Formats: sequence, structure tokens, C-alpha cells
Amino acid sequence: MSAVGYPFSAIVGLADLRLALLLNAVSPAIGGVLVRGEKGTAKSTMVRALAALLPEVDVVAGCRFACDPAQPDPACPDGPHEASAPYETRRARLVELPVGATEDRLVGSLDLERALTEGVKAYEPGLLAAAHRGVLYVDEVNLLHDHLVDLLLDAAAMGTCHVEREGVSVRHAARFLLVGTMNPEEGELRPQLLDRFGLTVEVRASRDPGERAEVVRRRLAYEADPAGFAARWREADEELARRIADARALLPRVELPDTELERIARVCAAFEVDGLRADLVTARAAIALAAWHGRDRVTADDVRQAALLALPHRRRRNPFDAPGLDPETLDEALGEPDPDPEPPAGGPGGQDGDRAEGSADHSADHSVEQGADHGAEQGAEPPPGPGAAEQAPVKPGEPFRARLLSVPGVGSGRAGRRSRAETSYGRTVRARRPVQPVTRLHLTGTLRAAAPHQVARGRAPGGGLVLRREDLREAVREGREGNLVLFVVDASGSMGARQRMRAVKGAVLSLLLDAYQRRDKVGLVTFRGSGAEIVLQPTSSVDVAAARLETLPTGGRTPLAAGLLTAHKVLYHEHLRDPRRRPLLVVVTDGRATHGPDPVGEARRAARLLAARRVAGVVVDCETGPVRLGLAQRLAADLGALALRLDELAADALAGLVRGIKDPRDSRRAA
Repeated sequence: MSAVGYPFSAIVGLADLRLALLLNAVSPAIGGVLVRGEKGTAKSTMVRALAALLPEVDVVAGCRFACDPAQPDPACPDGPHEASAPYETRRARLVELPVGATEDRLVGSLDLERALTEGVKAYEPGLLAAAHRGVLYVDEVNLLHDHLVDLLLDAAAMGTCHVEREGVSVRHAARFLLVGTMNPEEGELRPQLLDRFGLTVEVRASRDPGERAEVVRRRLAYEADPAGFAARWREADEELARRIADARALLPRVELPDTELERIARVCAAFEVDGLRADLVTARAAIALAAWHGRDRVTADDVRQAALLALPHRRRRNPFDAPGLDPETLDEALGEPDPDPEPPAGGPGGQDGDRAEGSADHSADHSVEQGADHGAEQGAEPPPGPGAAEQAPVKPGEPFRARLLSVPGVGSGRAGRRSRAETSYGRTVRARRPVQPVTRLHLTGTLRAAAPHQVARGRAPGGGLVLRREDLREAVREGREGNLVLFVVDASGSMGARQRMRAVKGAVLSLLLDAYQRRDKVGLVTFRGSGAEIVLQPTSSVDVAAARLETLPTGGRTPLAAGLLTAHKVLYHEHLRDPRRRPLLVVVTDGRATHGPDPVGEARRAARLLAARRVAGVVVDCETGPVRLGLAQRLAADLGALALRLDELAADALAGLVRGIKDPRDSRRAA
């Protein structure tokens, strides 16, 4: 890999991303940029190229926290610094935070062994200290642990980093330009975390052949001669760097008139954003835009551009909706006229003419829909014909708040909000001997381990406690983990009868929403006709699963065994990839098996195969009507899984069920 970076000016397209990065370079108070986009769109290349454009910084020589010699941090752990302390000038740093980083690597760590045994407060700075007065770049920020994202965004908002370890406290300055990139297909950030990023940009690869060819041409030229390629673009990059410096100097003098401030408030209210952070970020971005263009007064165009960058990820929306702004709502809130007014009513080409011309077709379509709905209400089967074996996809019903389904026992997987697990954060439950250098000291456990040996170690009356390395105990903390929730959905003809599939899809959609909120991975297997299909391999992108569910067709026989065996294969391969992530199998079916020479026997054998792997499971019984065969209950017994009726998945239904329990056997079944 060449040490010469790709020039910022040489990157083709990505105008919104370019502008968002430059605005944050002018005014870091905006709060950073979140870059969302498909893979291979030069997100990382542009972020890394930005660091070369930032003005150089003066730092106190030898200070690990990059203190400004003109205004040194009075609480700097390496200070206090004298006014006449020597300093050096260097480029602003680009610090990259890897996805697998630990909390200690991010905020720094204290050497607890030296602190206890030698009485020395030794602090090792983390990545936040290294990024001070520079750029902190997080690639695939959506895959970062939530508690790390919380720490990161808190530091970015407050400009300081606090490290607390067993009564020892360290604080240092941490002001940086935060940039995160993510591919939405790999999972979304929680809305609370999205809101903490100042601006957000959606990037997509150009579909213009000429532009795509130019991207490839420049990249090949860079790889052939990095130094020569950079030299050809050096003048353009230097001009951008000078413009950033000029805009920073102008920024304090830019005026935000009351009319534009009210316009900002009106836009934020129109999109029903929560809190006032959106108003502040939009105002700061508008001021930075004015400074970038060399103006000392914010205009309506600045407000519009700032809103397009600051509000898409903050507007109130459903979890599975993509971020974005409605142009009509934005224009109305800004007080701008509609650029494409409707033609006058009546006359040639008018609205009334269009309505009259299409009225017959509309009436016909409406009567067809009414007939379809009437047939569905009566439970009628679709008429025979070429499409009778496969019914059209059914829209899901309204989602609801699902009850918590969790994996029993205590795991150690990726942090989440579903099942109990040992984590690096959470409540302390016990102490144990450390298996590696201690970073989470259990003080009481350490004292208890050392206390019986004080006389033998010659502790003098009134003297200090005599500690040795073998006395140290680390704290075991318990929190919650995210699981792999694998849905196995029966899409056969029996499920499609009497519009049952609408309720089933609504229930699965509710469980998907619950998985999104609890930071799970999800997968989707369906079975119908003569086999099973992996509709979605395990992924963190729950919204993709929701889209696949909505277009799921139904019809045909019920190959239950094939669905269970396919689920077994998916779980086996996923265990090889990530053995620490525990699975939760959710089988949604009425329990009927109608395909194969021995459909019931094959299904029971497949269920026992999954039970032998000790896979935690839930069977959602979709059987309806006054006469029930109880086949899903038998399947749950073979799987060793919990059996729930479709109407027992809602959290409020669980509360009513528990309130109505009288028989102890019912209590055990509900638990």
C-alpha cells in the first residue's frame, strides 16, 4: 500500500458527501458526518483524503493529548504545561477506530496492577486522545458495539473524555471531526445514535457510463503512479485547504438573521423531529455554508441545503422506512412556491378531463377489489386456473409490541438487548481469578482474597494492605446479548386460507421489529410446495428481511421436514462463522405436514435433530377455528421448544394471560 493518499479533488461525483465533509472541516461543532451507502462507492477513500486538507495544528511538544500551546488544557494528564513550553507543528491526525475495538482501546486504560501494587496512577491514552484536534474515522459504525458508540458520541458532543476506574478518575480534551460510514444492508443504527451524528449523506455509485469510466481511469492511474497522480491534483487540493482555512476565519463573523432562524425552526417542526438538536445542527450547518461560500450572512438557500443534510435521519419515521425528506413538505415549510403547479381544472388536459377519462377504469378496478375482499371474507378458495397453486403475496397486518422471547442460560455473544450474557459492561455479579491482565478490578473480591494472608506476609499494625498479584480478582459483569433469530415460516396453501397469512406476516413483522430494537441478526427460511428456500441468509439488516417478508408468496403443500432441515443447515453454518452468537429458532406454522412419503415422521425426525443440538426455539401455532388438531403443539414438544398461539405473541396479551392463570399447570405452560 502506497504512503501517498488519494487526492480529495480527484474523487469523481459524491457532491453531497464532499459538501458535508467540507462543512464539518469548517465547523467541527456541527457534529460529524454519517455516510450511508452501498459497498464500493469510495466512502472510505474520500474520508481519508479529507485529513490532508485540514489546517496544520500546533501541539505542545511531548504531550500525548495534543494540547494547544496557546490554550493548553489545565486538566491535561500530561500537564500542567508552562506558557513557554516548546511546541511543534504537524498535520491533523486521521485516527481509525476498528470495529473490534474494546472500551479500553477507545477511551484509554489504567494499569490497575501497578496502581494497587506500586501505588502508581499509570494511564495509557486511547484513540479518543489520539484523535484530539483531528479526524476520528469509524468504518462500519453500525457494526460497532452500542456502548462504544455511546461513549464515542458522548465524547464528540462534550469535547472531553472521562475515564473512571475503581475510584481513579482521568479527564482529557477530545475534540475531533467524527466521520462514520456504513452499509445499510448490514444493519441500521438505532435512531438515538443516528440523531447524534450532525449530518448524514446517502451515497450510491453513478449509473452514468461516462462517469463510471472516469472513476476507473483515475483509480488505475493512481495505482500505476501514486506520487505522480497526487502531484497532478496537488494544486486543487491546496486550493481547497486554503478555502477551508479562510472559511474557518470567517465563521465567527457570519450572521444568522432571525428570519432564517425562524425558517429553520419551521422546517424542523414540519418534520416532527424530537428535541432541539436538529435545529442547532441545521443552524450551524447553514452558518458554515455561508462561510464556505465567503458570505457573512445566512440565506434561505443555505437553510435549504443544511436541512437536506441535517434532517433526513432525524425525521419521525417507522423503523423499516429509509431516511429521507419529502420535497413538498420541505418546500412548504421553507415557504417556497411549488415549482410544478397543477394545471387548471377543466379544459383540455385539465384535471377534470383526466378524471373523467379514467373514471371507468377506476370503477372497474374498485369493483374487482371489492369482489376479492368479499371472497376473502367468506373464506372462498381462489378459482381454479394456472395461478391457483401459488397465491399473490399478502400484505402484512399491523405490527404490535411483541413479548420478549429469549435464549435460556447465560451467553457471551455480541452486546444486544435480548438474552442474558457476560459482557464488558452491565451489573457486576461476581468475582473470579483473571485469565488475562486485569482491566475490570473487583475491589471487594481482591481484598477478600488478600485478607487471610496479611499476618503471614508480615503486615505491621496500622500499616497498609499487602497485596500480591495472585490476590487480584476481576469483576464478571452481566448484561444482554443479541442473538441470531431464525424465522422458519410456513407459506403453504393451508396458511394462505381465510387470509390467515396476513395475520401471520403481521406477527413476523412484529418479531422483526423487536429483533431490530434488540440488535439481533435475523434470517428467514420459508417452505411450501415441494421444498424450502433460504429467503434471507443471517444478516443484521432487519429491514431487508421485512421487505422479503412482504413479497412472500403462498400456496402448495406443506414440506415441514424440508423447512426444519434447511433451518438446521443454516444454523450449522452460522455457528461455524460465529460460535458465540446463540440462535433462537422461531417456527411459524399450523403444524401440518403434507409433502413426502412419510410427511409426519420426517418432520418429527427433523425436529428431534434440532433438539439434539439444543437449539432454543419457539413454535408459533397459527391454527385457527373451533376445531384444532394441536399439531404445532406436538412439533414444539419434539423440538423442546415453547409453544405460543398467534394471539399470545403480543406483550399485552402476555400480561392478560398471566393475570388469568389459576391452574399451576397453566402457570408452567405460560412460563
